[in-house]
Amino acid sequence: MQLIKFTHACVRLEDGARRLLIDPGVWTEPAAYEGVTDILVTHEHYDHVDFAHLESLLKSRELRVYAPEAVRDVAAAEDAPAVAAAITPVAAGDAFTAGGFAVHAVGGAHAEIYDGLPGCANLGYVVEGVYHPGDSFFVPEQPVTALLVPAGAPWFKLREALDFTRAVAPARAFPIHDRMLSPDVGYDNFDRWMGFKGETDYARIPLGEAVTL
Repeated sequence: MQLIKFTHACVRLEDGARRLLIDPGVWTEPAAYEGVTDILVTHEHYDHVDFAHLESLLKSRELRVYAPEAVRDVAAAEDAPAVAAAITPVAAGDAFTAGGFAVHAVGGAHAEIYDGLPGCANLGYVVEGVYHPGDSFFVPEQPVTALLVPAGAPWFKLREALDFTRAVAPARAFPIHDRMLSPDVGYDNFDRWMGFKGETDYARIPLGEAVTL
């Protein structure tokens, strides 16, 4: 299996003819969508789903989108009716197949920023051992071989990311949710701490490049 990193929280899994895109937000490169028919969306925020771009793509191709039911409601409110129609609602505890991959939906709630906000649904996805938590530090019951660990956000603290990585105990970990960090300072600081205290095989995937899992 190949794991390809795109900007911020977006990654693509490839294995032969199987392709699955996760959390393509407004900063995601067009190349991420190439050859993709199935998409997982963790929650409704713009850095994880680009309703306008998906609406445009659906004019010329079929897409299957799996997301919390609230994402479908937001798509309808954002004048993206084709996206709303393409969404299959999923909930924590669901097991399904997307893009030929076995997927388990876990978690359910977005990490708190302040005063209970944003208070929206958030699903993590365990895809054949690869775990994308979205905007949360939820620890799943399923075994995780490769963890996509958030690196920076309004709801984020470095200590929590380290505790989360240790609790999940993956064989390997790679950073996501890092668009809000500066590449020359923020990346280095996070990477040094993860390598020092993460207790796993940690590495950063350059944008557009892949690692074999």
